[in-house]
Order: sequence, then C-alpha cells, then structure tokens
Amino acid sequence: MSNPRDSLYDLRMFLTTDYPCSYLSDRLARNLVADPAVIDKHLYTQLATLGFRRSGEHVYRPHCRGCIACRSLRVPTAQFQPNRAQRRVLARNQDLQVRVLEATFQDEHFELFTDYIRVRHPGGGMDPTSPSNYWSFVASRWCPTWLCEFRHDRTLLAVAVVDRLDDGLSAVYTFFDPLEDARGLGTFAILWQIAEARRLNLDWVYLGYWVEPCAKMAYKARFNPHEIFVAERWGWILHQG
Repeated sequence: MSNPRDSLYDLRMFLTTDYPCSYLSDRLARNLVADPAVIDKHLYTQLATLGFRRSGEHVYRPHCRGCIACRSLRVPTAQFQPNRAQRRVLARNQDLQVRVLEATFQDEHFELFTDYIRVRHPGGGMDPTSPSNYWSFVASRWCPTWLCEFRHDRTLLAVAVVDRLDDGLSAVYTFFDPLEDARGLGTFAILWQIAEARRLNLDWVYLGYWVEPCAKMAYKARFNPHEIFVAERWGWILHQG
C-alpha cells in the first residue's frame, strides 16, 4: 500500500449536488466527499486535521457556493478548562456510570435514538427512523467506533457515538432521553470525551461543525479553549470564548 501521506494527495474527491442547508434555512449546501473506496482510520485522521468529518461510510467537508459558515471545531485536551456551567453539569451527573462498547447494533440504543429524534429534531431529515437508517448513520466498516453508554443504575440515559482517531476522539453524535433535559447530557458526554482523550494521551476532541449564525450550534464554542479550522488559510486558529 502507498504511504498514507501520498494517499492523501492522490485521493479522489466528489462534489454532491445542492440540497437545503440543515443549519441556515435560506441557503443551499453541498459537500466535498472523499472517495469511500479507499478511506481507512489513518486517512480519516489526516482528513480530520483538514476539517473533514464522518457520517456513516462517508467523510466529507462542506463546500458551499458563496458560504463558509460551517467551521470545523476541535478542543485541545491538555488545555481545556471547564467553565462554571460545565462544572455544574459534571456535578449533576456524578451518579452516572459509563460503559464503552464496540460498535454493534443494540435495540435499546435504537429505541433511545428514535425517542430523541422524535422529540428534539422532528422534521429535521432524520425521521422517521428505521434500524437500517440509524445504523448506516452511526457505523462504518473501516473506522473504530465506540458506543459510550451513560446509565443511571440500569436505565440508559444517553449514548455517545465516538470515533477513535490516531490523534484524538471524534464526537460523531450524542442522543439522550429527552425527558432528562435538566442533566445537560449532551454537554456531559463531551466533557467525558475530553477527559477520556486526555487519559489516553490524545491531543484533540473533534466536535464537528460549528455554525456561528445557528443557535443550536452555540454550545460547541463554549468548550474553551478551542480551535477553528479556517479553510481559506488551511490551518487551525486558537479561540478562547
């Protein structure tokens, strides 16, 4: 096999057609997608450092006409310090147990995912859910993926889908019991991933795309410090708040 660095330079890219943007309702989006036939964990890691992200089998980056609102965001694990609100979330969830599973389909996970989408994201493009649609979104054949369960006693409250990269963890998606909103489970899942990456001596937790004009994405920028990938400069810029 060729050197991974050479593979990155030789990698074919595909451009999708325009589709309605999920974050900004008045805009169209399109993605640059890496050739899925050759992607592996190491190539995915290199692409993540260039602002790409995984959804199912596909690794992509937004490539929209006249719009650069989507910015890839990552947290440097060694420098991260939780703010007051995040410390409250940590205290509120001290009673949870975390179990890390390899990516295998679980009926219990799917039922929680269905409840979460139905309540939190109705009409958002992920409903109605089905086992095949759910699993094709969560898993891939080539990437080591964890399903991190958060339980109170035996009750499943949340699942974080996490990819293990060479240099960090990638927070693919988190879904949780919509009746447990007061716990801040989405925030807690990210805080756990930062702590786990630090324990494993991994440099980064990749949080996907931050879209500043989109209110539902604001939580990502509250993890400080963080870095934003600026595609027009081909590099990451450190932000503090």
